[in-house]
Amino acid sequence: MKTLNEYLKEARQNGQAIGHFNFATEDVLRGIIEASRDAGAPAVMVGTSEGEVGFFGVKEAVAVVRAAREEYNFPVFLNADHFKSFEKCKEVIDAGYDSVIIDASKMSYEENLAVTLKVAEYARAKSKDISVEGELGYLKGSSEVQTKIEVSSADYTKPEQVVDFVAKTGVDRMAVVFGNIHGIVTDQEEKLDIEHFQKIVAAVPGVYYVLHGASGLKDADITASIKAGVSNIHFNTELRVAYAHGIQQVFHDKPNETTPYKYLAPAVEEVKKVVAAKIRLFMGL
Repeated sequence: MKTLNEYLKEARQNGQAIGHFNFATEDVLRGIIEASRDAGAPAVMVGTSEGEVGFFGVKEAVAVVRAAREEYNFPVFLNADHFKSFEKCKEVIDAGYDSVIIDASKMSYEENLAVTLKVAEYARAKSKDISVEGELGYLKGSSEVQTKIEVSSADYTKPEQVVDFVAKTGVDRMAVVFGNIHGIVTDQEEKLDIEHFQKIVAAVPGVYYVLHGASGLKDADITASIKAGVSNIHFNTELRVAYAHGIQQVFHDKPNETTPYKYLAPAVEEVKKVVAAKIRLFMGL
């Protein structure tokens, strides 16, 4: 199997993006993989936040993803999503994760640089195939439905800092902020500043750029971000909403249902619809 970075390179060359979807349960993981494969994705990234893997288990996540990769004969890469410390990153790297995001974006620039470099060096010592992502700029919001999140250009990633950051850390991927937020907002329109993102790409064209907080964005914004240089796109909240609504619908129709697979299976089907639609969007289909 090719490495994640090789798939990201091909996606960038083809004007496409590799999808990243979070999971906290095995049924959602399988749904993500099945939908990605069936929709024609070349590969898929599946992620666990610190909270999600705290529920699922680190070793369990590695084992289940490895088993699924073999069962489906499909390239699946397990990513530690927005891990906040070297210690947490080290734990999942040691356990066998394929990728890690060290998110020290709330720290000072110097602290962010130092901890990201430490994670990158540790990952490289473990395996050259591990893909490491850093983050610059403060991505507001959380992976849930919210009313409004104030975003200004002051929150955006500065192109000149990306130059210095990538040169000193050697990260493979960069999460940057250009209007994106975590989660879905109901009382405002989310809008990406593609012109600002293009300045970042022009400053550092070699790294793989990641769009976090894609849930709630219009398809046109996502397509424009890929065209401008995004190679990896994260969705989480839309999957959570689809899963929850699927379960709620079953209990609305059958309030006395107690068999887990009878109320979870329809919820997974809703997740698969979302994933398949996103994959087709990333592929330009």
